[in-house]
Amino acid sequence: MDVFNDIVGPAQVLTEPADMARYLTDWTGVWSGTSRAVVRPGSTEEVAQVVRAAADLALPVTVQSGNTSICGGSVPANGDDGILISLERMKRIRAIDTGARTATVDAGVILETLQDRVAEDGLDFPLVFGARGSARIGGCLATNAGGANVLRYGNARELCLGIEAVLPDGQIINALSGLRKDNTGYDLKNLLIGSEGTLAIITGAVLRLVPTPRVRATAFLALADIEAALPVLNRLQDDTGGLVEAFEWMPGATVEAILAHNPGMRAPLEQPADHGILVELASTRPSDALAGDEGEVALQTLLLSSIEALMEQELVVDGFFASSEQQRIDLWALRESVLETIVSHGDFVALDASLPLSRIPEFLDRATPLTEETGLKPLLIAHLGDGNVHYAVVAGTSPWQVERVRAFTDQMIALLNDFGGSFSAEHGIGRAKVRTLAREKQPAQYRMMQAIRKAVDPAERLSPGLLLDAAE
Repeated sequence: MDVFNDIVGPAQVLTEPADMARYLTDWTGVWSGTSRAVVRPGSTEEVAQVVRAAADLALPVTVQSGNTSICGGSVPANGDDGILISLERMKRIRAIDTGARTATVDAGVILETLQDRVAEDGLDFPLVFGARGSARIGGCLATNAGGANVLRYGNARELCLGIEAVLPDGQIINALSGLRKDNTGYDLKNLLIGSEGTLAIITGAVLRLVPTPRVRATAFLALADIEAALPVLNRLQDDTGGLVEAFEWMPGATVEAILAHNPGMRAPLEQPADHGILVELASTRPSDALAGDEGEVALQTLLLSSIEALMEQELVVDGFFASSEQQRIDLWALRESVLETIVSHGDFVALDASLPLSRIPEFLDRATPLTEETGLKPLLIAHLGDGNVHYAVVAGTSPWQVERVRAFTDQMIALLNDFGGSFSAEHGIGRAKVRTLAREKQPAQYRMMQAIRKAVDPAERLSPGLLLDAAE
């Protein structure tokens, strides 16, 4: 490992098992790997030199950002014959352009750190999910991460204006101009976003910022049934001029599990809701932040008015409105505890499904008996505004049996196909879904993906075993 010591310094090349351990198992504890060394470069040029040296030595390279993947995409799949590059030292916020509302950052910047920094300038980077305190920008882009605000702002891809990356041969792509329009050939930026480190190592990005809302209005609603969800969302969007930032479905069984795992949390409603919705509006308009004669804020008044109308239509049957920032924080803490709660049950499978919005109720109706027949316990959550249903199952009335769970997963994927859905909405493929992708992707599409990878990385040394099946 002397060559890597010369590039990044001996302190940044870890070879002892105890030192490497935290890099070689993901945070769920499900996925682990081995490596000759963990190399921690501090700059794009150092990444390029490390990659070139690894190529000269014919060593496979896996790249890791925040190690928050739940698909095994952040740990090596190739055995101990390669190295892992950690981007955790690359944490510079290179520039904030308040006029253009952009941030240029290293790939190792933690999502929440960026959000806290740009908040000082009245701006926000609106990518919101539970792991934002440890997830890093490089991983967010490599997996095209989503979250609770996709409904309004889109996935990570929609929030990226430029990219810097190191190719498998060590060449550097620098496309950090931040242009909103650039039709000069193939869109390499969007090709690399979502490629999960198989085409290049993302080392920097220009990100789109938005103004921090002046006011938010947040509520937890009980719907009459799941069929009411889309009419409720559309009514709220229409009444508010598209101010809905989040529309999160939280079934009663999931809320019950969260509360059991977090005894200090309080239920959002006195009577449990079979179909709960966490909804949040946000506005930058000064008029929406004005308080009325009795102290009520205009945006919350607007939300209350819409909900009252929906109650008259019997689409909403109950609700809790956050009247303070602490109450809002408590509601979001409930939502962001979902994955931790699922993991606490031990063995689990999390189907990251994407569906046409109007077909979600029918999908759930057909999925429920499949789950019951298997004896598994479903813990569901959904970004209903963008059609992303997280269908997780844990051991229920029957013990966890790998073959039975695998058969159930295959049934669910077949069901998704019936609805024209996708088995990977925002979590990526990683190691967990490599064979599923090879089996389920349209053959022409899959061959094109293989051809692109082979053209960029003929030896397939970058992130081997992730995303695409090398055996195919």
